[in-house]
Amino acid sequence: MKKINVMVMLFIMFLTSIVNAEIRIEVTDSVDAARPIAVVPFTSMGGVSGSDVSEIIKSDLRNSGKFQPLENNEFPQNINSPAQIDPALWRAKGIDSIIVGQVQPAADGKLAIAYQLIDISSGSANLVIQNQQQVDKKWFRYGVHAVSDEVFEKLTGIKGVFRTKIAYIVKTNTSKYAHELRVSDYDGYNEITIHKASQPLMSPSWSPDGTKIAFVSFETGPSVIMLQDTQTGQVRKIASFPRHNGAPAFSPDGSKIAMALSQSGSLNIYTMDVGSGNVRQVTNDRSNNTQPAWFPDGQSIAFTSDKTGRPQIYRTNVNGGGAQRMTFEGAQNQNAQISPDGNFMVYISSQGGRQTLVSQSLTDNSIKALTNTDLDESPSIAPNGTMIIYSTGGYNSSLGVVSANGRFKGRLPSSGGQLKYPAWGPIIK
Repeated sequence: MKKINVMVMLFIMFLTSIVNAEIRIEVTDSVDAARPIAVVPFTSMGGVSGSDVSEIIKSDLRNSGKFQPLENNEFPQNINSPAQIDPALWRAKGIDSIIVGQVQPAADGKLAIAYQLIDISSGSANLVIQNQQQVDKKWFRYGVHAVSDEVFEKLTGIKGVFRTKIAYIVKTNTSKYAHELRVSDYDGYNEITIHKASQPLMSPSWSPDGTKIAFVSFETGPSVIMLQDTQTGQVRKIASFPRHNGAPAFSPDGSKIAMALSQSGSLNIYTMDVGSGNVRQVTNDRSNNTQPAWFPDGQSIAFTSDKTGRPQIYRTNVNGGGAQRMTFEGAQNQNAQISPDGNFMVYISSQGGRQTLVSQSLTDNSIKALTNTDLDESPSIAPNGTMIIYSTGGYNSSLGVVSANGRFKGRLPSSGGQLKYPAWGPIIK
């Protein structure tokens, strides 16, 4: 077993300049009916490409599924500043918002990333936002993602998640420690390994403040649940009950972890108090109940159960009581995740030999297919509810990204190995 100091590794990670790298998310499906927007290549000085800035912003906005950035070769005019905008030319292209900006050296070796968001919907150019991010060169992408977050929130009223992290498990064939828990930016950049093991790792789950990650490990034999501190790198065992320990999920307030334990025979859902370690049983069935997911109120849990023969998704109160079945379409449904606002859930649905990601409204129970692939697994919803990351491809699995409205689909190319069990980290305030 190897543990790695996460904060040290994050610092090392940012020392590498990746200004000239390409966006890691590869687009696999086009965006339809999303809002058109123009992101003009930033003017630049000091050896930093302004085009790199605009391409990162374009990718962020496109990935959300809410925007369709205009391609540079479709621009009706070349502009460097708001004063040069001819609103009529851009509105003819369906554009009502334009982002322009500048990148230049600042004091102490920093970079100043300045931008302006211009609204032209009225027929004239009106300044909506003007701001500047000053960052060290090693934090270049973070600074650009901050611009994307600000623009996204201004235009949608929803907090951006472009500075968030994802965690996932990678199986490699390169060393004795072939099973790795890795963390990266949401778009696959700045990937680091924070834990290695010679035996399988599974199911990472972030604490709401981003300081801890719970995961399942088989390093010492039977499955146990581990908790890793992302600030110190310290790893400790928190659940090693008889038989199976699995599927940890932090509660919305971070005070509890739901998990699936089989200490009484069948798998059932339990909650553990993070501070005291006290465990409380939630379900008590002879069937197998697993894959708990919290509702935003912290009072209810969705889970997968085979009580009707095939896996389906149910809901129960954390204080116990009867469970309500939530899924009826498809041969079997499992691995639910609840949106942060409680308006929808996503899960894996199996039908006709295919295993795809679907979304179900929690107000009218309408169902929408989000993917058309065959072997999707382990969805995780972004903390603002706009995107979902999941694993796909079975044995040769990689990570897919789809917008919650289904308009955008992309994939994070593997950096080597099988990628599984993605978990979207929180917005760090």
